[in-house]
Amino acid sequence: MKKKLACFVLATLTGGLLSISALAQSTAPFPSKTITLVVPFTPSSGSDIIARIIAPKLATKWGQPVIVDNKPGASGNLGAQAVAKAAPDGHTLLMAINTFTMTPAIYKNLGFDPISDFSPISKLAESGFAFAVNPTVPVKDIKSLIALAKKNGGKLNYASPGNGTPHHLAMELFKTSYQLDILHVPYKGIQGALTDLMGGQVQMMFATVHSTRPLEQAGKMRFLAVTGDARNPSVPDIPTFKEQGVHDMEGIDAWFAVLAPGRTPTETISRINRDFIEVMNAPDTKAELAQKGLNVATSTPTQLATIIKTDLARWKKVVTEANIVAD
Repeated sequence: MKKKLACFVLATLTGGLLSISALAQSTAPFPSKTITLVVPFTPSSGSDIIARIIAPKLATKWGQPVIVDNKPGASGNLGAQAVAKAAPDGHTLLMAINTFTMTPAIYKNLGFDPISDFSPISKLAESGFAFAVNPTVPVKDIKSLIALAKKNGGKLNYASPGNGTPHHLAMELFKTSYQLDILHVPYKGIQGALTDLMGGQVQMMFATVHSTRPLEQAGKMRFLAVTGDARNPSVPDIPTFKEQGVHDMEGIDAWFAVLAPGRTPTETISRINRDFIEVMNAPDTKAELAQKGLNVATSTPTQLATIIKTDLARWKKVVTEANIVAD
């Protein structure tokens, strides 16, 4: 009996010590260990470019290693799931793109809630979209493209990197706004889509300026318009949609942001927000990202939360009207 009692006491003490240890680790001040920037897309994607440029700068500021972990899959959902389930201590962060606000309307089982399972930290950058066409398409501007599509209903098609991507939803918004019948051809990634656009198997697509500018310069595709309130500095010769009288495509630029798991302490969010903003707005960071077609645009956590909520509602409407479903 005494032996059983001793074992029980020992087990209780051991469990208590483990609980205290776990509690101490979960409440350890930030930063106290390696920080992981989870990129929910493949290397060379916009969020990956940003993460790899700022990771060493954040490591210097925090005095801790900062690693980039690519977790692609399901339009960014796999990486988001991993961060949603991580400890809310600031040491695991999601390098998100605005696909984060699109997939909730498309996938029935996300594995996370985009509002309650995340703590917004800061918007980081923006990348404008270009409306790109194969050089053989006989139009020079967006109004001419609209006329061509109306004249050839159902005969033209467009590419995207897959269902639920910003490229896909941007084109569906364009189609519904002007009642155009253009066939969607989804690919498993941006490279296949670009290859077939250049080859003429598809006639058009929305693509980020930073990913297609070299191809446009080489004459392998032609830009008809760019998104944004002003011309994109990477392609100053290309007019915006607004300049061409098309006002339905405002505010669809790809944005990039950083989020922490939900329930991360407010003081930790404030610290990370301050440090990210300082690193992102450093002249060398801005210059390096500008060369990649990414324009730095930071925010407060509250501003990012508003952007997320607004976009969730906006893209849900587009998905519903276009009857978009997951693959």
